[in-house]
Amino acid sequence: MSIDFIIRLIGMVVFAIVGVFWGINLSETVIPVFGQVRFSTTYVSVVLGVVGAILGVFLTPYITTRPLSGLRGLMKRLSVQVLLSSVLGLMCGLLFATLLAYPLSLLPNPLGEIFPFVGVLLFSYLGIALFTIRQTDFFAFFRNIRGDHKTGSHAGDTRSILLDTSVIIDGRIADIAKTGFIPGTMIIPRFVLNELQYIADSPDSLRRQRGRRGMEVLSQIQKDSATPVKLTDMDVEGVREVDEKLVILARQMHCPILTNDYNLNRIAEIQGVNILNVNELANAVKSVLLPGENLVITVIQEGKEQSQGVGYMDDGTMVVVENGRDYLNKEISVVVTKILQTAAGRMIFARPDEIINGR
Repeated sequence: MSIDFIIRLIGMVVFAIVGVFWGINLSETVIPVFGQVRFSTTYVSVVLGVVGAILGVFLTPYITTRPLSGLRGLMKRLSVQVLLSSVLGLMCGLLFATLLAYPLSLLPNPLGEIFPFVGVLLFSYLGIALFTIRQTDFFAFFRNIRGDHKTGSHAGDTRSILLDTSVIIDGRIADIAKTGFIPGTMIIPRFVLNELQYIADSPDSLRRQRGRRGMEVLSQIQKDSATPVKLTDMDVEGVREVDEKLVILARQMHCPILTNDYNLNRIAEIQGVNILNVNELANAVKSVLLPGENLVITVIQEGKEQSQGVGYMDDGTMVVVENGRDYLNKEISVVVTKILQTAAGRMIFARPDEIINGR
């Protein structure tokens, strides 16, 4: 038996009793004024009692469980920082309203009766709005009072970073987190974990392998990461897409999203959410080579153009070797001739210098 059904039964009984008493009072009021009426007191009270019971069944959830459910969903979406800021703002607003209540009550009526109540509403709203809008500044001020600003890096360590499903499946986040370069706390929402579980249970073998790899990476992050990892049950009501939930949650928590999903990257940037892209990080830390420098590479396949060979550096950078087709499956020394930055990453063009190992 659900709580909604129980609430409807209680509401039906309460509204029926109210309808019966209202019918009795109505009959006692109408009969003396208008004399003998066509309907008796019992008839009127029974009819209004039935009407009250019907209204109780349909209206009770809208004045009890529905508002509470909406309030609960709102509280789950709000971060602790926003909730604390709102409470502090409300307390300050009520304090100002209390200080002004007595002077305002001395005004001539009806102003003396209305203005204190208006002051409570106005200052409560202004306090909540002010503390919520400037919450970052207030919390930074409180940290400075406590002396938490001893080092510039400590402030950055307190921030949170949301992890996307794609970056967990990718796997490189485990190595990055192990180095300790990620400040703050990595937060994994429950809906991201559910999506990862759904992918791991997919009937498609490739998707299933990707999902299971993501679960293994997540387990590795929790065990070996130098950065704290936290699971959260915070959710966004009324939204089904995981990417949209992440963006909304990041805006509420004022934190970036760690991902390598191009579409999520674009959507988040449009909505003003900071993105930490693993692909951009990988491109940024690749080896920097200049034209004229030597490089040892293994030519593993033919290139698109005639006589070209293709090899790869340890970081995955593609190296196109002119006249490299003759050195397939051989480790050779090449001279860098040109470096091209593309949307897919950095591409290096080179020419053979000498054969090191022949096969």
